[in-house]
Amino acid sequence: MLYLAGLSVMSLFTKKMKNFETTRFKRFAIVIPAHNEENSITPTIESLLKIDYPRDLFDIIVVADNCTDRTYEIASKLGVTALKRDDKTKRGKGYALRWCFDIILGPSYNYEAIAIIDADTVVSSNYLRVINYYLENGSQTVQVSDMVSPQPGAWSSEMTRLGFTLYNYVRPLGRKLFKGTAGIRGNGMCFRTQVLKKIPWNTYSLNEDLEYGIILFLNRVNVDFVPETTVFATMPIQTKIAETQRTRWEKGRFPVIKRYTIPLLAGTLKNMSFRYCDLFLELLIPPFVNLFSGVLLICFIHLILWIFNLQHAFTFFIIWVIVVLLGISHVFIGLISARADKNLYTALIQIPRYAVWKLFLYSKRFLKKSTSEWIRTERE
Repeated sequence: MLYLAGLSVMSLFTKKMKNFETTRFKRFAIVIPAHNEENSITPTIESLLKIDYPRDLFDIIVVADNCTDRTYEIASKLGVTALKRDDKTKRGKGYALRWCFDIILGPSYNYEAIAIIDADTVVSSNYLRVINYYLENGSQTVQVSDMVSPQPGAWSSEMTRLGFTLYNYVRPLGRKLFKGTAGIRGNGMCFRTQVLKKIPWNTYSLNEDLEYGIILFLNRVNVDFVPETTVFATMPIQTKIAETQRTRWEKGRFPVIKRYTIPLLAGTLKNMSFRYCDLFLELLIPPFVNLFSGVLLICFIHLILWIFNLQHAFTFFIIWVIVVLLGISHVFIGLISARADKNLYTALIQIPRYAVWKLFLYSKRFLKKSTSEWIRTERE
């Protein structure tokens, strides 16, 4: 909790850039992996076509991955490059990206950087111009602000928006102060082509973006956070649909934790590096609602013990109250740093409901047989 509160405080002192003028414009490929996205692909492509960047210097490539709907046809009619992929044995975003990279990194193409956008996303108009500035000034890989479109009144979506604000914006913004890696969030990231050639995309887990970000770090490639431009994804309103998405996110973390905890800990001790330690902690810290709920429970237990006059219980109760206050500080300082709208503050009252929902989700989903197969979140 102290660590998270510290990141929120550091985010207050991180300066954003305002001038993105460069003498040279790079050539980009914007890849959209899409599986049965006929209801969301049009707004995504239209927002990309409105980007403030020379149109002849970026291509939009939709990968229609094992689609059984009209995603491929819609993308083709909108005037972008549409690639059709059919492979029933290798399913999921990771496989679709690798398949596309193998094509566009070939000698027939001359892209200097490749960006990834989800198929249910609207991007800021300055998206490529800001990224181009960072790449021209030495960045190898960047991750922009990956946020959620506001849906006031939809408690599930708004709670996800609150979590994205803290996890995808406030924390990496604080890390910019000590040049920590922002990690890959799966939406809005961009790589120099040399990076993907040197370190091929070989991650196909349920949380392939998190894993590839760690692989980049272990290969001494930093992911620079770009807070000056944003991608907005649309989250499901219906609880049943949100369950599938949340289960995939959280179950997908476990294999990554199991595989990379030791290498990151070893790197921390060997290099005496705070940047290694930062990523190590980021990997191990559970979702904030889980962490905060656990801390509240421990605090309540010590309150009961104090009431029953157990020796030293009051001292430990005060310590846990301080820990709770650190968690609250992380949230409120983070929201101030992010200049959150009033609806996001209002969403805080839904945290108890969200915590109970997640508890039932764990009991319902995690007791089932585990699977490594990627499961698409349904669209509304």
